[in-house]
Amino acid sequence: MKNLIGILIGMFLLNSGIAAEVGPEQLIKNTADHVLTEIKANAAAYRDDPSKLYTLVGEVVLPHFDFAAMTNLALGRYKNKVDATQRALITNEFRVLLVRTYGKALLEYNEQVIAYLPMEGSVADGDVTVRTEIEQAGGFPIPLNYSLRQSDQGWKVYDISVDDISLVTNYRSSFARQIKKNGVEGLVKVLRERNQEE
Repeated sequence: MKNLIGILIGMFLLNSGIAAEVGPEQLIKNTADHVLTEIKANAAAYRDDPSKLYTLVGEVVLPHFDFAAMTNLALGRYKNKVDATQRALITNEFRVLLVRTYGKALLEYNEQVIAYLPMEGSVADGDVTVRTEIEQAGGFPIPLNYSLRQSDQGWKVYDISVDDISLVTNYRSSFARQIKKNGVEGLVKVLRERNQEE
């Protein structure tokens, strides 16, 4: 299941050519189509040198994901207990962690089919959830939803959930444990060490 989350996040991350004016649902659809083509055409090259995939994902993720908002949500009640320097370090390491984790998962794509369900929320209000399901051969489809907010730069993803389990909430629990045990610097250290692992 974790890998499937990664695949779909990666699909969203990889398309830097979609205009900011595109609506949230079409943004997800267009990006998924683009990335599926990219994976099929270059899977062998990315397997031989995953750093190329990390670089590609890293170069295009920031225009589409609001990592500052994701970091604040992941910090939860500790978000007001970190200074600007610490927040910048955590945000950067969090971004690298997601790029590496889900970049690796992209390499495991195996022709899963994406079904798009009716969107929730209001475009006019600037906060929506794009709902999808990943169809599985011989199994139940896996719900995977993208939460997006409208910004001056277009729609930005601030959370992703699978089977109603929030990515940000999962990280919030681990962030809180690390901060409680070793402080904010301890959290930064753990994230940095994890990002340096192969």
